[in-house]
Amino acid sequence: MFKFMPKQKAPRLASFPPVADDRAHTLILGTMPGAKSLEAGEYYAHPRNQFWRMMGALYGAGPELAYQERLAILKENGVALWDVLKHCEREGSLDSAIKDPRPNDFAGFFGEYPDIKRIVFGGQKAQTLFNRLVAPHLEEVRPTFCVPSPSPAHTMNINEKLEKWQKILE
Repeated sequence: MFKFMPKQKAPRLASFPPVADDRAHTLILGTMPGAKSLEAGEYYAHPRNQFWRMMGALYGAGPELAYQERLAILKENGVALWDVLKHCEREGSLDSAIKDPRPNDFAGFFGEYPDIKRIVFGGQKAQTLFNRLVAPHLEEVRPTFCVPSPSPAHTMNINEKLEKWQKILE
């Protein structure tokens, strides 16, 4: 006899706290950490994600360093990391699978880090979610830039990605 199985709901995920200090002038935003990152408790932990390789080329914060060292180097250079979403439902790691997105508290964040002058989105989905869920509720508008996602799912050559990131971050 065939038994109907109800579709299981995608897991509810929670993002990490921001990486920032009082020197922050640039905020790099992703959407929500991927499965490998959530498992490791580290931003951009998937071994094929190109974020840390690009941060190595730009700031000396490459994947060969310990995670906390990389974060310290970014902070020294005025770079903060966070994600647009605080919570969402998602199977796997793809941004296209995100459901029921809930944004982080950006009004509170910008209140705590008022010297952030620009926002850099690591991919179009982060920018789209921010513009839809966050920007309408902010009092101050900061310049925003979108660079190619460092995700291995975004198949652009790393040198092309790095060139685009470099133009914005330097």
